[in-house]
Amino acid sequence: MKQQILPALRLTLVLMILCAGVYTLLLSGFAGLTPEKGKGEKIADRNGKSYYANIGQRFDSVIYFNSRPSAVAYNAAGSGGSNKGPNNPGYLKEVQQRVEAFRQNNPGAVIPADIVTASGSGLDPDISVAAANAQVARIATARKLSQQAVQELVNQHTNRPLLGPQKINVLKLNIDLDKLNH
Repeated sequence: MKQQILPALRLTLVLMILCAGVYTLLLSGFAGLTPEKGKGEKIADRNGKSYYANIGQRFDSVIYFNSRPSAVAYNAAGSGGSNKGPNNPGYLKEVQQRVEAFRQNNPGAVIPADIVTASGSGLDPDISVAAANAQVARIATARKLSQQAVQELVNQHTNRPLLGPQKINVLKLNIDLDKLNH
């Protein structure tokens, strides 16, 4: 038995050092090479309040582009999805309520799925270009701006990655939208 316990303890110690120590230091080193040094991108609004641009924020006023719904009420400490599937009656009711609210605020607009369904993390800061375009008319009317000015802002904020779909960071878009009115 002693022959089995000592090698098991040594293996456990080596794996703890590798997995908890070396791996963590390696990831921290890579994070330090990113533009924000692994700390996340912070931006400030016109009042000086700062936000993390990579964490979804709640925007549900008619004068702002709506963000993606969150299963965790935009609480970064509790990141996660709802784990409810498309056959769950409670989930279907929730999505239907979001669809009806979106239709009421954006009559005649095509409703993209991402504007009525939460992301896997519940903290997605981005919406699709289609979701932003569906809200342009409402925002232009609510802010007494031309649709062309709002559409140009959407175009300026469209992130066009080399791979993957185009997307728009809602927080950055709404901060610049406030600048249009002032």
